[in-house]
Amino acid sequence: MKVATVSAPGGLDLLAISDRPDPGNPGPGEIRVALHASSLNFHDLAVVNGWIPSEDGRIPMADGAGIVESVGHGVTEFSPGEMVISCFFPNWLTGEPVIGDFSYTPGDGIDGFAQEHVVLPATAFTRAPRGYDVVESATIPTAGLTAWRALVVEGKIKAGDSVLLLGTGGVSIWALQIAKLMGATVAITSSSGEKLERAKQLGADFLVNYREDPQWGRTVFGWTGGRGIDHVVEVGGPGTLAQSIEAVRLGGSISLIGVLTGNIGEVPTAALMAKQACLKGIIVGSRSHQQDFVRALDTAEMRPVVDRRFPLEQLSDAFAYEMSAQHFGKIGIEW
Repeated sequence: MKVATVSAPGGLDLLAISDRPDPGNPGPGEIRVALHASSLNFHDLAVVNGWIPSEDGRIPMADGAGIVESVGHGVTEFSPGEMVISCFFPNWLTGEPVIGDFSYTPGDGIDGFAQEHVVLPATAFTRAPRGYDVVESATIPTAGLTAWRALVVEGKIKAGDSVLLLGTGGVSIWALQIAKLMGATVAITSSSGEKLERAKQLGADFLVNYREDPQWGRTVFGWTGGRGIDHVVEVGGPGTLAQSIEAVRLGGSISLIGVLTGNIGEVPTAALMAKQACLKGIIVGSRSHQQDFVRALDTAEMRPVVDRRFPLEQLSDAFAYEMSAQHFGKIGIEW
């Protein structure tokens, strides 16, 4: 079967398409899935480029969507012909987090979904939302679920709340759509006026160009009438956290879900303490979180924003496009 692999030490020039043996039939508790799509995340880019060291010949991509071909003995949750999506943490089924690293994350600690077929425990998947195609479905396991957990599971968002989103990548655009679905008002930042206008078309209420306004946290705080933001989905890390703290309300929440501006940096602890805000690190979510999210999507008239779709053979081109920062929303891979 066809697979994509990346050789150590990593780099887009070391991505290659090759053949590997078919995984065969599912055993007890397992399902065999014909994979047809994935989607790009910053984590995948970090693995492929070697910023996160991984095993030589690793099959990348944490997200996978496909069709169940057969089920092993004892599997009753899925049937052949159903569309399923992967889980970012296949061993975190429910409850509190059980893992704090990526040792069991597909495409990092174990092989990912840039391949045609897999045989895995049924618990490594959930069903996909009704009516979604394979690429739309593949945007859920990492970016979509991260946004859902930040706002709904941890933030307990409700109608009338305010949300601040940074940038217009996959998590932020998913969070924009979820926030509007829940009846919240949304402020969003970008360095691109064109992207801000696209965000406005999706329902964003307040737009800030952070390149033109380096004190955007203060500007957003002012937009709320001096109350502050209820929920901040913080994707930048050290380079943006001070402004997020500036924007958040007394007792508000900041979900730290990304470190796009670096892994280490200063935290304005006095400002955070004065705001009495909750700063919580989040890495995606559990299988039960994903099942809840899929049920919500089954009732919502909402589809993910897919900027472009690439064939598996052009996976390196897709990552190059991601690195160009031209995309709005998600980048899909389809085969």
